[in-house]
Amino acid sequence: MVKTKQEDEKILEIVQQTLEDNKADDVVVMDLRDKTSLASFMVVASGTSQRHVASLADKIQQNLKNQGYFSSTEGEEKADWVLIDAFDVIIHIFKPEVREFYSIEKMWQSVGVKRAKGDSN
Repeated sequence: MVKTKQEDEKILEIVQQTLEDNKADDVVVMDLRDKTSLASFMVVASGTSQRHVASLADKIQQNLKNQGYFSSTEGEEKADWVLIDAFDVIIHIFKPEVREFYSIEKMWQSVGVKRAKGDSN
């Protein structure tokens, strides 16, 4: 399957809508295009508990699958931090204290990555 810019944006749209529909907190989208070949977008969000983090990850995977997109995850067992790799969109879902500890947004902003249009903050 050849990935296109429109597919990356469609995946991002599915992820953002799922997070919004399921009440994720502090959703941030970072535009990585022209900054790294790692991915086009990175999404960082918080869940209120381990159960909420796991549920958000599960719903994202299910919604992507329903639209024909493959994704893989890590961290679902403990659910303090779940990483979802969906083509050129990487999603991090954290419990708030874990997100604060790792400060992924600050790390990427230090190399000039800006929040993408449509972020929640």
